[in-house]
Amino acid sequence: MKTISSLWSIMILLFFAGCSSSEPASPGYPVQPISFEQVKLEDDFWSNKIRINREVTIPFALQKISETGRMDNFLKASGKMEGPHEGKRYNDTDVFKVIEGIAYSLQVYPDNDLEAYADSLISEIAAAQEPDGYLFTGRTIDPDNPPVGSGPERWSQLNSSHELYNSGHLYEAAVAYFKATGNRELLDVAIRNADFLLEVFGPGKRLDAPGHQEIELALVKLYNVTGKEEYIHLAKFFLDQRGGEHFSPPFPDTSPFSIYNDKVYMQDHKPVVEQNEACGHAVRAVYMYTGMADVAALTGEESYIEAISNIWNDVVGSKIYLTGGVGSRHTTEAFGDPYELPNKEAYTETCASIGNIFWNFRMFLNSGDAVFQDVLEKTLYNGMLSGVSLSGDRFFYQNPLESDGGYTRSPWFEVSCCPGNVVRFLPSLPGYIYAVEGDELIINQFISSSTTIKLGKNKLDVKMVSGFPWNGKVSLEIKSDKNTPVTVKIRIPGWFEGFAHPTELYSFTECDNSNLKIGINGQDIEYDSEGQYIVIEKIWNDDETLGIEFDMPVKFVRSSEKLIENAGKLALQRGPVVYCIEEADNPGVDFDLIKLDANGPVSYQYDPELLGGVGTISLPGVQGGETIPLTAIPYYAWSNRGPGNMKVWIDLQ
Repeated sequence: MKTISSLWSIMILLFFAGCSSSEPASPGYPVQPISFEQVKLEDDFWSNKIRINREVTIPFALQKISETGRMDNFLKASGKMEGPHEGKRYNDTDVFKVIEGIAYSLQVYPDNDLEAYADSLISEIAAAQEPDGYLFTGRTIDPDNPPVGSGPERWSQLNSSHELYNSGHLYEAAVAYFKATGNRELLDVAIRNADFLLEVFGPGKRLDAPGHQEIELALVKLYNVTGKEEYIHLAKFFLDQRGGEHFSPPFPDTSPFSIYNDKVYMQDHKPVVEQNEACGHAVRAVYMYTGMADVAALTGEESYIEAISNIWNDVVGSKIYLTGGVGSRHTTEAFGDPYELPNKEAYTETCASIGNIFWNFRMFLNSGDAVFQDVLEKTLYNGMLSGVSLSGDRFFYQNPLESDGGYTRSPWFEVSCCPGNVVRFLPSLPGYIYAVEGDELIINQFISSSTTIKLGKNKLDVKMVSGFPWNGKVSLEIKSDKNTPVTVKIRIPGWFEGFAHPTELYSFTECDNSNLKIGINGQDIEYDSEGQYIVIEKIWNDDETLGIEFDMPVKFVRSSEKLIENAGKLALQRGPVVYCIEEADNPGVDFDLIKLDANGPVSYQYDPELLGGVGTISLPGVQGGETIPLTAIPYYAWSNRGPGNMKVWIDLQ
């Protein structure tokens, strides 16, 4: 069983000298990521999905925030339109997240028309801000009748109002748009709002914590672009308020908002440094853990790192799905008890998967441990990617691992946090590929791309060509402008080493380690290893191509005996991709009776015509005593051909 130490030594280097305001230093992590705008994606798999996000999902989301009155709320708040507030009290964030996604897209794919339209949206948002910096359209439109759950006055019902949650997404959008375009209008709105919060909250002022975490990690981003240390202090203040006494009065037990009385639901039952297990609303939780990691990186707060390390061990040990999804309880969108991981009733919200990626990425930056990249990779190709249709205009809120056929993606939701999160996450994906630590280049995700990196005294031009996720062939060309040795570290995926998961929660039925094929220009080379990394230190010549091949056999996965839901069942995985059987590929199969013949022949083939091009697995099943052929497809691609039965975990004969 792999775990991480609860005590990490953090070396913090905070610097802003030499960095322009539009290109701030990253938070003070020992490992520094190569930002997505510095990476050119050239990947058949992911480039197409980001193209669809740019050409379909962003325009579709803009249409929806207009049709559903989300933008009208800003016009009403500024007095340019009459009428009541429309929708939920947190609907402002859907607009902010779409603008953030537009910003990321513009940094890589300039679009004058899209930028002009986003500028017009930002001007309407700025006009809706109150003179003191407060921005919450639900209250500004009609202060005497704010949306239900907002509280009668500002901050009066902070456990449910989402006022600070809205502010957090405002800050993220503002920073992203300023970096992309240089337009300060939304950034100035965010700064006025944050400065107003500094007047309201803090020691000797209002002592309270937000019901939905988000403001904490967003304040870090605002600090990175402004250098204003008070924002870091405020982020830490909000985290440290959890587990204390707050002003928000409890709701009556008969109220539909009575869930907000549950401090466990909001991770408010203990001080954050005393929490050691994941509990409560999953999205709130992973956003909080992300914020804790960011604040710890900038302040050296080791107790935060100890807490989120313990929580991470709890999650990967007993509270995460094979797909990387988290949050099993349908009624409360929450983590359940250890090993409470139902398949058909799984909630596994798309936002929680994206937040899980955020969190694991920070854990990697803080430690350099590839195990976090393993979890990130699994979530990326499965739990996150299933949240959006291949067409880019249909979305899953929940991502169950089994369906009786009545569940399919929707074009939008009354609570539409998930589509907005997809919009902003996908264009930022290239930022998860490369990182540097000191004078070492680290390659974590195998996605075809190129980048130029300043590494010590060297400037490196890096080009990667990858067959992931359909084959494990990777080639690297690295060119240095200096005739000096450069160290490159390349992640060895856990699944290649025989680990289906960092803990015994999931394991392969056969744990044979594959031989690693690695060479330069076809000639085998010697290399060192460090943890889960290949380490090569050499002078890189222009005419050299480093080739690596990770075997990708189809493997059966079993669960820990403690996970009763999956007793007597197996799942299929190939490389980082989890598979499922779906009714569309298996006509005549009774999904209640079908069993796997794990001893029968198993074959893999890539079908360029199916579901935009996917790898499929063929294997025998048994039904009513007869052997019948089964076809499995990647889990992320299910429900793109209408509703139908689906299973990830299948009974074993």
